[in-house]
Amino acid sequence: MRPTPCVGAIVLDAEGRLLLIRRGTPPGKGLWSLPGGRVEADESDADALRRELAEETGLDIAVGPLVGTVRRAAPDGGVYDIRDYACIVHGGELRAGDDAEDARWVPPHELPRLELTDGLLDALREWNVPGVA
Repeated sequence: MRPTPCVGAIVLDAEGRLLLIRRGTPPGKGLWSLPGGRVEADESDADALRRELAEETGLDIAVGPLVGTVRRAAPDGGVYDIRDYACIVHGGELRAGDDAEDARWVPPHELPRLELTDGLLDALREWNVPGVA
């Protein structure tokens, strides 16, 4: 089985807060995560990120450089190959949509208090995301 290509957005606002969504569907339903999702067959990573962020958060973004990659188990026994990119908001209004139960800006020091998807905090630390200790 081939890995499923996915993307995620690492978005910080002017105050250094990280954009997170609470997942409304499996895998990880109810857990906080970076916004993002699957890359469709006809999409680039950047196109998928712009689509997913608009659907999940109502925000328009500019996609920047690749920050890191992770592999996570998929519910069907497969693997998600997730590429996370630095992104900048350039429009829209924050709101939870599509498969997100909630969307909010979170100060990095509050991340350890949230129920995060497996491995998220470790990955953000490993990638030296500003403010994440």
